[in-house]
Amino acid sequence: MRILKIALLSLCVAIAVAVSLRSQAQSTDAGPGVSILRAGTLIDGISGTPLKNQLIFIKNDRIVKVSAAPDQPPTGLNVIDLSNATVLPGLIDSHTHIFLWGEDPAKGGYDANILKAGIALRAARATFACRRALEQGFTTLRDLETEGAGYGDVEIKEAIAEGTIPGPRLFCATRAISSTGGYNLEGYAPELDMPKGAQIIDGPVEARKAARQQLDHGADWIKVYMTHRSWVDKQGHLVSQPTLTVEELKAIVDEAHGWGKKVACHAYNGVGLQRALDGGCDSIEHGLDMTDAQVKQMAEQGTWYCPTLEIYYEDWAPEDTPAGKRDRARAAAHEASYKRALQAHLKIIFGTDIGGMPWTESIAREFPRMVNLGMSPMDAIQAATSRPAEMLEMKGEIGVVAPGAYADIIAVNGDPLKDISILEHVLFVMHSGSVYKNESPR
Repeated sequence: MRILKIALLSLCVAIAVAVSLRSQAQSTDAGPGVSILRAGTLIDGISGTPLKNQLIFIKNDRIVKVSAAPDQPPTGLNVIDLSNATVLPGLIDSHTHIFLWGEDPAKGGYDANILKAGIALRAARATFACRRALEQGFTTLRDLETEGAGYGDVEIKEAIAEGTIPGPRLFCATRAISSTGGYNLEGYAPELDMPKGAQIIDGPVEARKAARQQLDHGADWIKVYMTHRSWVDKQGHLVSQPTLTVEELKAIVDEAHGWGKKVACHAYNGVGLQRALDGGCDSIEHGLDMTDAQVKQMAEQGTWYCPTLEIYYEDWAPEDTPAGKRDRARAAAHEASYKRALQAHLKIIFGTDIGGMPWTESIAREFPRMVNLGMSPMDAIQAATSRPAEMLEMKGEIGVVAPGAYADIIAVNGDPLKDISILEHVLFVMHSGSVYKNESPR
């Protein structure tokens, strides 16, 4: 009799669990287009601590509900079991170049990208780059210029949106803007009219016109080069050549802001970086050597900071050469600058400059560099999720696992809060509700 009572009690519990799950499913309009992810650990992109044993309800391309999971695994529903994994929002790389294929000096450096590859080959490589990013768990990219490939990023974005090719959500900067003497290609015979990797302007009128052209052709952001060459002076200090004037930049910023768009400024240090801040840029890219005063100004203005650390440890020239001294000075100044930004609580976002590095490299290699230089693992994760979502004006829609957000979800084996390098090995990728990769443990 006792055994029968226990059996009946177990049956009642099982029925209650099933009814509870059905009730949860019904409350989210379960049916065609609805699926459930069971997360063993959830880092939602917002909370400071992970959540355990969560159910994520997804309908079509959106998350409709996140709730604690019952002890009994769901049955009879469309469930993806990630109970042995850590689940996170899809990652965001805020500084990429899908039309660059690396800048290895032994393979011709930057110039080979433009001189030796036709636009069809470059588009094919950009297609590979997008798929590669998605497979690594990066479901959104802010792509900061095509490096001589015109408005190709906008067309790649359209191909992804229409389902022709797989890829992340793209925010495009199209051609970028610099001034005469301020961008590659360089060093060729002066009588040759060489192509440039950015749109060249001189004067506020040309600056505003270039911004209008790029915005008219689909730019989501405007990218401006405020510094160009850099070298080490006799005292061993890093020096960078300024490019646009404050007046030129203000014309671009005014035009972009009038269209409801933002401006990203490549700026290493010195005069060019100061002009970028005084001209009202929305984000500083790289910021290798920012003074205390400049960091304070960024904090006051609410300027975003995308440091791109890892790439400045790549392809160093020999130590006893001018280029080698420059490379080492860049890295040393950058570390100090990044730490000042951390101390000042600047709005730091994850960005890699991938494309400058080959797309075969791990994008997530940036995470260990950020953490080793003083950022907490949770802060680094939020720098690649909810924080750039705010910068991209998609707060609550991407970079979070929460009701109303796009179903951009990834999973890894292990705890990235204990070992951030785990993010280099993404096992599961969902983008806008569609599963693109599933190697998760069963």
